[in-house]
Amino acid sequence: QLVESGGGLVQPGGSLRLSCAALGFSLRSFNIRWYRQAPGKERELIVTSTLGGGALFALDSVKGRFFVERDNDESKVYLQMNGLKPEDSGVYYCYAMALDYWGQGTQVTVSS
Repeated sequence: QLVESGGGLVQPGGSLRLSCAALGFSLRSFNIRWYRQAPGKERELIVTSTLGGGALFALDSVKGRFFVERDNDESKVYLQMNGLKPEDSGVYYCYAMALDYWGQGTQVTVSS
């Protein structure tokens, strides 16, 4: 099971740090992806956190603003989001590809 947390309401330009925690297994052996879904839109891939600690961004609009951290000891992957914009609003999900596990999502709202 995956559990996301850290979402909330933030003003434009603000920051949030999302957390994806693994329950019952260790994240250290799996690539983890972050997705987001805005109302009325399809879920889109943001970034893949790789086993070696790298980050493969799929979304150009977040490059330089979003960063991925992996804490294998805590079995967590973090998505640090800076310079947030209203268009970043949506439900954010983490996903373990090899296990086909999705988290329940955490809501991010960027609004003044």
